[in-house]
Amino acid sequence: MKLNLRHLHAFREVAQLGSISAAARSVHLTQPAVTQAIAQIEDHFGARLFGRSSTGMQVTAAGEICAERVARALHALQEGIVELRGSASRDPGSLIRIVHGMRTAQLRALTAIAQHRNFPLAARSSNMAQPTIHRAARELERLLEVPLFEKTSYGIVPTSGAEYLARRAGVAFAELEQARAEIAALNGNEQGRTVAGACSMAQHPFLIPEAFIEFSLKCPEHAISILNGTYEHLVASLRIGETDFLIGPLRSSDLPHDVVQEHLFDDPLAVIVRSDHPLARRKRLSAADLLRHPWIAPRKGAPLRSDFETLFQLAGVPAPDRPLECNSLSSARAFLLATNRMMLVSPHHFRDDLQAGRFTLISHPAGPVVRPMGLISRRDWRPTSTQAGLLEVIRQRSRTAQEWAAGAAQEAA
Repeated sequence: MKLNLRHLHAFREVAQLGSISAAARSVHLTQPAVTQAIAQIEDHFGARLFGRSSTGMQVTAAGEICAERVARALHALQEGIVELRGSASRDPGSLIRIVHGMRTAQLRALTAIAQHRNFPLAARSSNMAQPTIHRAARELERLLEVPLFEKTSYGIVPTSGAEYLARRAGVAFAELEQARAEIAALNGNEQGRTVAGACSMAQHPFLIPEAFIEFSLKCPEHAISILNGTYEHLVASLRIGETDFLIGPLRSSDLPHDVVQEHLFDDPLAVIVRSDHPLARRKRLSAADLLRHPWIAPRKGAPLRSDFETLFQLAGVPAPDRPLECNSLSSARAFLLATNRMMLVSPHHFRDDLQAGRFTLISHPAGPVVRPMGLISRRDWRPTSTQAGLLEVIRQRSRTAQEWAAGAAQEAA
């Protein structure tokens, strides 16, 4: 069943007012229509949300969970509408009229178009025919009474306001899914799901698997998905509600206003080479050593790329013009083993190889250099109790990762 936004608004009013008749007047529906809306919503969430009595409608424990999440979802949508329409949304009645007139299919069409910036790709990703997704988007445009798309040299793309509304709509859908998960868990039937992002060259090959394995043993029914990608791709997925949180390097600038960071640990950086490399016996590289052998570098724009370039700036020598750019750790490992190439890296990426003696670390020429790592999430994200348990496991595993990395860096020094 697809939830009707007007019915969600009616449910919220019943929860707040404790009366079907009062809610019916508030949302301009008949009492039978509100009663039917409550029944459909209870069926969708699989639980009784109200207790009926002579004094009115009393929310159950499941109803309290649902009411809070529905309120957050509707608030997210209203934020998006206000941002998009500006002063035209100052009239509360107009805002409610628009929310009531929206269909979830229209909002899903907009989120797909904003994500893919292409109608055919958006249609395929959302399992909709292209004429259907086009019609849904245009209907939404007429309802909002503002342009949602503009012509560019790349084709027809969403306006900045439409992209913001799409992000808030994605968050609204995520809130409703969180409500279902929390209500199911309340009834002893865990149905939750967590999507965690891991930056390609920043993810720790042990932290994430070990944390999720430990958590899965405690909560085997909770579904887990790990999404790999670039920082930019993962943050975009996070802001639209498709990803719950990221684990990766923290940034001191260029952080979107709706994203927050939590520090987990400081990750030391060192130069890694194979154990029989000509420079393997060095404890610390000199400026001349930096130029003796070829390098493997992260792609331009990656967080670690700036650390790579800073390595040469601090030594007062030019960075390599044409380093081997590689974002695959398995490919980088093969190059390191087969050649005299060097690489600036976190010890975590090659923990097994370091312990087996295949690689060795050389201290950073500038002395101890660390990269702050942490959790990245939406500012308004509220994890379920099960997800909060997962986050605590990650924090505990991070402390262990910090201790191991510090020991490896000290041994290299």
